[in-house]
Amino acid sequence: MNVNQKIANIFLTSRVRQLLVAVLSVTFGISMYVFMNSFMQGVNQEQTEITFTAMSHIKIYNELPNEVHPIKSAPKDSNAVLLVSNNRNIRYTEGLKNADAIKQELTQIPNITGVTAQLNQNIFIRNGVSQASAKLSGIETANEDQLFSTSDYLVEGNLSDLDKQSNVMILGTGLAKMIGVKTGNNVSVLTSDGLSKSFKIVGLIETGSNSTDRTRALVSIQTARQLLSENRSYATEVLVNVEDYNDARKTAAVIQQLTDYKVEPWQEGNAQLDSSSVLRDIIAIAVSLTILIVAGFGIYNIMNMTVNEKIKEIAILKAMGFNGKDVVEIFLTQSVIIGLIGGLTGLMLGGAIVKIVDNVPFEMGPLTTLPVAYDSSDYIMAFAFGILITFIAGYLPARKASQLDPVDILRG
Repeated sequence: MNVNQKIANIFLTSRVRQLLVAVLSVTFGISMYVFMNSFMQGVNQEQTEITFTAMSHIKIYNELPNEVHPIKSAPKDSNAVLLVSNNRNIRYTEGLKNADAIKQELTQIPNITGVTAQLNQNIFIRNGVSQASAKLSGIETANEDQLFSTSDYLVEGNLSDLDKQSNVMILGTGLAKMIGVKTGNNVSVLTSDGLSKSFKIVGLIETGSNSTDRTRALVSIQTARQLLSENRSYATEVLVNVEDYNDARKTAAVIQQLTDYKVEPWQEGNAQLDSSSVLRDIIAIAVSLTILIVAGFGIYNIMNMTVNEKIKEIAILKAMGFNGKDVVEIFLTQSVIIGLIGGLTGLMLGGAIVKIVDNVPFEMGPLTTLPVAYDSSDYIMAFAFGILITFIAGYLPARKASQLDPVDILRG
């Protein structure tokens, strides 16, 4: 420890209360930075996870034209009249007729982690006089569970039960409540083509998304094909998950080269999810940085007061031969020590707050406690920002002290 550092240590310890206030301001700023980023990142991750319980990273489907074109175009001769009796719209082929072949090709792409086919159809479910519209999803149970961890969201029953019988169904908890049924009850299913069949409820599923849980009805894909009289390889869509959902666009571009069907990454159909996640991150960072900057102003004021209080000592030091750089080093050493002590205690306090929040009960869907994320980069960034702000807050008064004229001070 050189002379400048010893003087800085004496200046710090001579005013313990000022030192404590400065350290606490840094501690509070860094702990709030850690907490805010951990909490918001946890919320984003949990929302994304809930969203992807029923939505894949990439969807392949048959996109039908939005406009129905007439059978015959208008005559070019303005004097001619075109008469069409009993005009009929062209029926386009719906769904994927070769879903198994598409799935086989997708397994050759390296970063794809799972593929499954679904057969979705809007239906009516009736229990006595109670009736509700729902989305019937015929699923491949094993592949579905691999992509969406569907079995983790079952509150009753087993997903594999759908493969054991052709007349069983799993309902969303919201839908079951709407029509007043529970596990073991029977319901009637009516399709848009007028087909009707009775199903037994063998399980209930709750994802935490009200819109999904109030409309979801699961059967095996073989049962759905039988109900709708479709072939063994028919599906309305093929769903794909990749290693990192942020890479969905790149992978979708690769898949598009293999098929003529529409390949849609999740960002296209759910832009609001992507933008809301980014917006929450920006708000969390803005709030955290604001807290750190406020803490920096507090340190600046304390260091500025220290300069004013030690004005005579500074004059004596300069009269003894200390130059401006020595004075800057003395006060910067003080601010860096404050930043280091406050930074370390802030990281410990922030980690403790995150631990406490992680154990706060919060019952909603699959959640049992408030969501938080443990990311080491948050702690590193918080410590780095804390040191940077304290350095700047200490440099400005130090620079002011280095420019003081000792003769004027001693005369005054």
